[in-house]
Amino acid sequence: MCGIAGFFGRGEAATLKRMTDSIAWRGPDADGFHTEPNHGVYLGHRRLSILDIAGGVQPMHDHTGRYVITFNGEIFNHREIRTELEHRGHRFTTADSDTETLLEAYKAWGADMLHKLNGMFAFCLYDSERRTAFIARDRFGKKPLFYTHQGETFAFASELTALRQHEQLRMDTSRAALKKYFAYGYIPAPSSMFERVYKLPGGHFMLLDCATLSHTVHQWWSFAIEPYENIPANAEEVWGEQLIELLTAAIKRRMIADVPLGFFLSGGIDSSALVALASTLIDGSKINTFSIGFTEASFDESAYSTLIAEKFGTNHTRQVLDLDTALDLLPTILGRLDEPMGDSSLLPTYLLCRETRKHVTVALGGDGADELFCGYDPFKAMGPARLYNSVMPRAVHTLVESLVRRLPVSHRNMSLDFKLKRTLRGLGYQPSLWNAVWMGPLAPSDIEDLFNEPVALDDLYSEAVAAWQGCASDSYLDRATEFYVKLYLQDDILVKVDRASMMNSLEVRAPFLDIDLVNHVRRIPVSFRFRKGQSKYILKKALEPYLPHEILYRPKKGFGVPIGKWMSNGRLPLSTTAAAAHNLNKRFVSAQIDQHRTLKADNRAFLWNMVVMEGGKGTNEKTYHAV
Repeated sequence: MCGIAGFFGRGEAATLKRMTDSIAWRGPDADGFHTEPNHGVYLGHRRLSILDIAGGVQPMHDHTGRYVITFNGEIFNHREIRTELEHRGHRFTTADSDTETLLEAYKAWGADMLHKLNGMFAFCLYDSERRTAFIARDRFGKKPLFYTHQGETFAFASELTALRQHEQLRMDTSRAALKKYFAYGYIPAPSSMFERVYKLPGGHFMLLDCATLSHTVHQWWSFAIEPYENIPANAEEVWGEQLIELLTAAIKRRMIADVPLGFFLSGGIDSSALVALASTLIDGSKINTFSIGFTEASFDESAYSTLIAEKFGTNHTRQVLDLDTALDLLPTILGRLDEPMGDSSLLPTYLLCRETRKHVTVALGGDGADELFCGYDPFKAMGPARLYNSVMPRAVHTLVESLVRRLPVSHRNMSLDFKLKRTLRGLGYQPSLWNAVWMGPLAPSDIEDLFNEPVALDDLYSEAVAAWQGCASDSYLDRATEFYVKLYLQDDILVKVDRASMMNSLEVRAPFLDIDLVNHVRRIPVSFRFRKGQSKYILKKALEPYLPHEILYRPKKGFGVPIGKWMSNGRLPLSTTAAAAHNLNKRFVSAQIDQHRTLKADNRAFLWNMVVMEGGKGTNEKTYHAV
C-alpha cells in the first residue's frame, strides 16, 4: 500500500519530489523516483512496505529496463499469476513482489492482464520504447487515482494534494462538482472538486501517448446483477456453503503479509464474520482485533465487539470517542482531506485506524457486505416506497410530508423521525433518484436555494440515473444494489476508509470485495439476499453456525457519530464562512443552522458537509486546504 504521483511533459524533478512529499503519510517507509527529463517522464512513489520488503522498491523496472511501474495496492493472487508466468518463460528477479508480477503480466497479456487480478490497485506502467503509459484502477476503485491534462502537462496522483504541488496546474473549484457534493454527500467519479481534474473510475484504464499527451479512457469491468438461471432445490444451503468457502478463501488471501496484521471489529455482522472465519484458519489468540466505542449510548456498539472478541479469544483493543477527542481530531483530519466528503463516520474510522496502527500495519474490514447483501435501511424502504408511490396522489404526499416535518427532532442514531422525513423527501422524486435523495445532505429544491440558481435533475444526479437505468433487472432492490455498489461504495465508503487509513499509514483490506466472492453474490437472486424485510438473509443463514443469534439478528446501527447533538449544543462550531468563500447563499446556511440549534429541523447532514468545507474552522486555525 503506497502513494503514487507523476507527470509527463513540463515540470522538473523538484516538482515530483514536492508531489510525493505531500502524500508521505501514504508511504512513510521510503520514496523513489524514475525520471527521463529529455522525454518529460517523471514517476514517483511513496512506500508502505507490506510484501517483499527488501525487493519491492519502486518505481520498479522489469529486467530488460524497457518497462517501469509505480503501483499502489496489493494483488492477492499474484503468486498464482507469477507461477503461470514462470511456466510461460517469464523471468523474475524479486523473491515475492506483486509489483514485478504486474510488470510481467502486462508484457504477457497487455490490458487483458487486469481480468486476472484479484486485489486493489492503481498504477501507471510506462513503456520507454513506445513512449506510452498504461494507467489502471481496480474494479471497485478501492485505491484512488486522479489525473489532469492541462497545456503541456499530464499529471496523476493518489491524492489531489499531490497535484496541487505542480506549478503548471490550475486547481479551480468546479461549481458543478460542488452541487454534486451537496446532492450526494460526496463527489462521484469521474468528477473531482476541480475543473479539468478527474478521477479514473473504478474498473477503467487509460492509454496515454506520452509524446502528444493524448489519452483515451476504457472501461474494463463493471458490476452487474446477473442472477443464476438454475436455482437448486436446496439453494439456500448450497449457495450459503459457497459463500462461507469463498469468504474464508478471501480472508486467507488477505492475511498474507510480511508485517503485523489485525481485524476491525465493530460487533456487526460483517466484521464479526471475518473474525469468526479467520479463527477457523488460525487460533483466536493470534488474532488482533480493534474497535471503537462512543460515550453516547445510542451510537455505541462496543458491547457486541467485546462479545465476539471474548467468544473467539482474540487480542482485543477498544477505544472510546467523545466530543473532545473528535474536536481535537478535526483539524488534522480535514486539513489532510484532499477532497470534501460528507460521511461523518470518517471521524471514528480515523480514530480506529490510528489506534490500530499502533499495533499492526495491515487490517481487514467488512466493507462491501452492506452493498452486496442489501444491508442498508433504504433497501427495507423500497417495497413500502413503491406501494406508496403507486397509490399516493402528489397533493396528498405534499401534505403528508409537511405534517411529518413537524415531528419532534431526535438526535439519536437512526431515529424514527429521521427515517420518516428522509423517506418522504425522496418520494417526491422519480424512483431513479430515491436512493440519492434519501442519502444526500440536501434535497434538490434546497440545492437550488443554496446556489441561488435552478438545477437540472438529470445533470445533478446523472450518475444515480445511469446506475438505476443501466441495471438489467426490473427489481427495485437490484437497481438499488447497483446504485450502492457503483456509487456509494466507490465514492463514499472506500474513499473514507482509504483516507482515514492512509493518514495513519495503515493498509486496510476488504475480503467481501474479493472478485471470486463478488461474482458469486451478484448471481444470487435478490430474494435470497433480501427476504421478508430481512437484509443479508442468505449471509446470516450461512453464518448461523459461526456467530451468536444476537449478533446476526440485532438491528443495524451503522458507524455513526452524534454530530447532530454536538451541533445543537454549540460544541461543534458552525458558520457561514465556506458559504461566503464559494458564493453560496449565506441566508440559507444561517437558516439551516438556526433550525438545527432550535430543534425545528435535523440538518446535521448538510451542516456537517459545511463543516468539512470549512475544515473544522473554529476548533483551531487550520482550514480545509484543497478548496
